[in-house]
Amino acid sequence: VQLQASGGGLVQAGGSLRLSCAASGRTISGYAMGWFRQAPGKEREFVAAISWSGGTYYADSVKGRFTISRDNAKNTVYLQMNSLKPEDTAVYYCAARETYYTDRNPESYAYWGQGTLVTVSS
Repeated sequence: VQLQASGGGLVQAGGSLRLSCAASGRTISGYAMGWFRQAPGKEREFVAAISWSGGTYYADSVKGRFTISRDNAKNTVYLQMNSLKPEDTAVYYCAARETYYTDRNPESYAYWGQGTLVTVSS
């Protein structure tokens, strides 16, 4: 499966963005999907994940502000980001693993999109 992330940009603190991850090659209905991010000089970190059945999981740092969702008919996963903070600035990546279960470990995801940059100004 090939993944294409989009929707990043520059936003002021407190603003919102919606990231999209469009999949091609195979239907994502058989994949658990995740969003990760990597800030300059830092390791890639887990943001959110969604299972086949729509179960969602979030990093504590984004819980209550970010929402992950999936539209299997459109073969797309979304990350709605509200109340953005400067510390949310990073390149955001979507990822897929061919199993029901989600995982917070990026090494367990075999498929990755190219990343989209989110910059939050103070």
